[in-house]
Amino acid sequence: MREVQVSAITDAVARMCIEAAYYLPEDVREAFERGKAHEESPTGKNVFDQLIENAEIASKEDVPLCQDTGFAVIFAEIGQDVHVTGGSLYEAIEEGVRKGYQEGYLRKSIVAHPLERVNTGDNTPPVIHTEIVPGDRLRLILAPKGGGSENMSGIRMLKPSDGVEGVKRFVVELVKTAGSNPCPPIIVGIGIGGTMEKAAILAKKALLREIGQKSAKSYDAALEEELLDLVNRTGVGPAGLGGTVTALAVNVETFPAHIASLPVAVNIQCHAARHKEVTL
Repeated sequence: MREVQVSAITDAVARMCIEAAYYLPEDVREAFERGKAHEESPTGKNVFDQLIENAEIASKEDVPLCQDTGFAVIFAEIGQDVHVTGGSLYEAIEEGVRKGYQEGYLRKSIVAHPLERVNTGDNTPPVIHTEIVPGDRLRLILAPKGGGSENMSGIRMLKPSDGVEGVKRFVVELVKTAGSNPCPPIIVGIGIGGTMEKAAILAKKALLREIGQKSAKSYDAALEEELLDLVNRTGVGPAGLGGTVTALAVNVETFPAHIASLPVAVNIQCHAARHKEVTL
């Protein structure tokens, strides 16, 4: 049994919060360059230039890429042979978020009650998804999620008879309705199957993939390609100002479904696709 101290977890989470807010991942930077090359609209190309410049400024000056530094969403893969010592895993992660958002001067965006709307003042609590996996390591993945893109996400309980065409219609309809609100060019995470909540988590996890990394399932990979083309044909374009690059990627995750159900969740990610991970 391998031990991991809660202090190490807190420090790692705090560091990830700051680094995710300041430094755009390399795969996203490269996607900006490819997007600019493929964009046919002069206005769209100009938007890409601004996004690239913004990322460079944030990195050089150690400031957030965006004023919305997001809801801290944590995916924790816990090895079955790991023992967390010195306290609670969830409390350690929460303290890391609190520390990171305070030390990094990141905007605190969380209210304690969704209707009373009183800010917690430290961006806690985070949303934590845990999974028990083989091994003796603890892998933590942080994905700060901005409100603008999250608000444009959706879920629909389709009928099995709706089939893949129904899935396509739902995705395209949602992207068109979202328009400029999620700050395109976007990344579209899609979860298909399971139950309502399983589809939603699959859609969120789909956003963690590096841009350009396709599904290992051939059917899903082909669907990703087709959906990316359909989304880009909407003409929403960079910043919603029109163009040929509305999305940088469409990622699909699937799970077995009930014979009577076809749940589909779409989680949209803005162009500031921030994510960091650490293995302890």
